[in-house]
Amino acid sequence: MVCKPRILLINDDGIEAEGLKHLWQALNPFADVTIVAPWTERSGAGVGITLQTHLEIEPVAWEKNTPAWRVSGTPADCVKMSLAKILPSPPDLIVSGINRGSNSGKNVFYSGTIGGVIEGVLRNIPGIAFSCEDFETPNFHIAEKYIQPIVEHILEHPLPKGTLLNVNFPTHLGDIKGFKMARQGKGYWLEDLEEKSHTDGKTHYWLGGMWLHQNEHEESDVHYLKQGYMTAVPIHVEELTDHDVIEKRKTSFENLFKIN
Repeated sequence: MVCKPRILLINDDGIEAEGLKHLWQALNPFADVTIVAPWTERSGAGVGITLQTHLEIEPVAWEKNTPAWRVSGTPADCVKMSLAKILPSPPDLIVSGINRGSNSGKNVFYSGTIGGVIEGVLRNIPGIAFSCEDFETPNFHIAEKYIQPIVEHILEHPLPKGTLLNVNFPTHLGDIKGFKMARQGKGYWLEDLEEKSHTDGKTHYWLGGMWLHQNEHEESDVHYLKQGYMTAVPIHVEELTDHDVIEKRKTSFENLFKIN
């Protein structure tokens, strides 16, 4: 009997999100899948966790008796609670998505889709995040067919320790040009502040967002997506130190407070 890979599915759009259902449909046929997702949408949560309030876990009915839970927290909370309370042992892989809207460029710092995977990678569990560039009408049904081959490849050819894979599908996925391994781009969503007067007499602010274009490298995910390619960026989070700065400034910085 062939042992199926054990995969934990998470997202930041919430347990009811359509993208999560398509992710499950793509992976359930060949994997032992468990779903643990936020109770409600937690987009923009990054790697944030819940400390000021308690967390709740509740089982959710899912098709084909797939074990599923909703957590009253962030994607990173979902991973923490999965490992501490829900799963009997760590999964072989954490897969997040399918997100509505891209996670290209520097948006990865804000993304709960990415944040949940980072939480796993920090605990030596490899992970992949999937996102559709089109926010309004994402082609989840088309993206679905590409997911299993990518997941199987990563299971057969593991990423280095501390590295996750960030996969984005272009808007016009039906006319896809191909698949590119890319570098993470520079663009990101800048606040587009909106002010509204409230009935309580106070002014309320909504961040909104407008894309801040950068001079993108021709091999960046931002550039390739606009050309109609799927992109995959290996993002390394194991080593955060800028060793070049240490090499250049170690002596002068330490001499600021030299103690005889």
